[in-house]
Amino acid sequence: MAANSSSTGSKTSSTGGGGKQSGPSAEQVVATFQRMRQEQRNMASKAAELEMDINEHSLVIDTLKEVDPSRKCFRLVGGVLVERTVKEVLPALENNKEQISKVIETINTQMQAKGRELTEYRERYNIRLVGEGEGDTQGQSAAPSGNSEGGGSKSGAGVLVS
Repeated sequence: MAANSSSTGSKTSSTGGGGKQSGPSAEQVVATFQRMRQEQRNMASKAAELEMDINEHSLVIDTLKEVDPSRKCFRLVGGVLVERTVKEVLPALENNKEQISKVIETINTQMQAKGRELTEYRERYNIRLVGEGEGDTQGQSAAPSGNSEGGGSKSGAGVLVS
């Protein structure tokens, strides 16, 4: 009985010397997982924001293509409204649109890499999200929880994240 209470104590407080060799605590695993998920969400929101910018650029470009090139137009540059002609603004808008498209492609590849990293992290620490496969995990979660109590080697096994 004393052996079980000491192993349980090392699980909850992994800041001691013996707890570090078994890996990060459940709280550290959850915190890292949440941080990685938040980074992925931030990338997705930035990509969506840039997609909106591309749509706005496309709308303005389509409108300006039908206008006389010598016509006066105004452009917002760094918070300052600048007077130009359509023939000066149109190439700049098309260039900006291309640059934004490249940035979106870069963000999408970074998001895919972050998704793979998240999946590997979830598999490594057996992280299950709340509400994910509730019917399947209820029957399967009883056996792993019994094994993790007896073994005590996996401190982050069966971590449930809300």
